[in-house]
Parts: sequence; C-alpha cells; structure tokens
Amino acid sequence: MKETMGNLYRSVLTCQMCQAELPLGPRPVLQVSSRSRILIAGQAPGIKVHQSGVPFDDPSGDRLREWLGIDSATFYNPELIALLPMAFCYPGRGKSGDLPPPPRCAAHWRQALLEQMPNIELTLCLGQYAQGWHLDSREENLTQTVRKWRNYGEHLMPLPHPSPRNNGWLKNNSWFSKELVPVLQQRVARILAPNIDKGTALK
Repeated sequence: MKETMGNLYRSVLTCQMCQAELPLGPRPVLQVSSRSRILIAGQAPGIKVHQSGVPFDDPSGDRLREWLGIDSATFYNPELIALLPMAFCYPGRGKSGDLPPPPRCAAHWRQALLEQMPNIELTLCLGQYAQGWHLDSREENLTQTVRKWRNYGEHLMPLPHPSPRNNGWLKNNSWFSKELVPVLQQRVARILAPNIDKGTALK
C-alpha cells in the first residue's frame, strides 16, 4: 500500500524507537501536511513543548513568529507551515542546555516525511543540526553560515535558533535583524499571501 502523509504521521506519533534513552519517555511533537508551503526545521522539543505537545509553545516560538512576521493562527496552520524538528521528542538536559537531537530520529523518519511535502517553497534551518541536514555545504561555524545566507538561494535560509539562550549572539550580530529578518519576512509574505487573509495573518 502506498504511504500517505496521514499514515506516516500516525506512525511517527506512536514511535517508541528511542524510548530507553528519553528521560521523560517518547512524545513526538511536529506539525506537517502534504499541503505545507514553508518548512521550519528546528532542533528538538524543549521540556515546555514536551509538556504541552504544541511545537514552539515557548519564548523561542514567540521570537520565531516575530522574525517571520506572522501570527499564531498562521504559524499553527499545517497547510501553510510545517514544523519538523531534527528529532521529535525531548532529549533531556545536558551540562549547558538540552541535549542534541538523537540522529536516529532523522535517519529513520525525515526523508519519508519530506517526500510527502511536495509544495514546500522555503525551508528555514534553525541551528547547526538542521543546517547540517539541509544545506549541501556550510561555513566553518553557525555565525558564518547565517552571515552567508544569500549564498543559499531563494528556497533555503539558515537561521540561528530563536532560543533566549542566543540573546547574546543576537546582540553581537545586529546585522541579522537589520539585513536578514526583513528579507525573511518578505519571502514568507510572498509565499503565504495567496493563501491567507492578509489583514489578520500577516503583521
């Protein structure tokens, strides 16, 4: 039987592959649709998102929506926005923050899900793990990769993670808000404008 997005999504939600390694057990959190137009590739859910089951239901999400220039109703519409982290479950805490996303999650699920989203026009890569997967080549560090965002064309854009932990990075790299964010908002608006009520969904 041919795989469908619905079947694949239900399989992801019942995945137990990393159960023995997850401190709070598996609770996959993602948002996908075969009609999605913009893909946001994140890292892995934090503990608040694990508890709520809602992707980017935290200060990172507030900042990300500001960067995109869209409201929550648009952000949480899967026919417009796909939220596909590099791992779907909370990985636990390390010495300096949450642990990295377990690579087996992406290795097992990611390509199959991407194949079910043929309408993606823009992929936003938040942080080094998403950039490592989606970008054919990167600079020597995240700052340089994001600074060279123009090199990745109209359909891919590397971004820092919007976590409050990156407040210092944003302060030290003011070009990001001045140069990249306005272009990001223009691209998002251009893709979504035919599909949404511009009076309520675009800021």
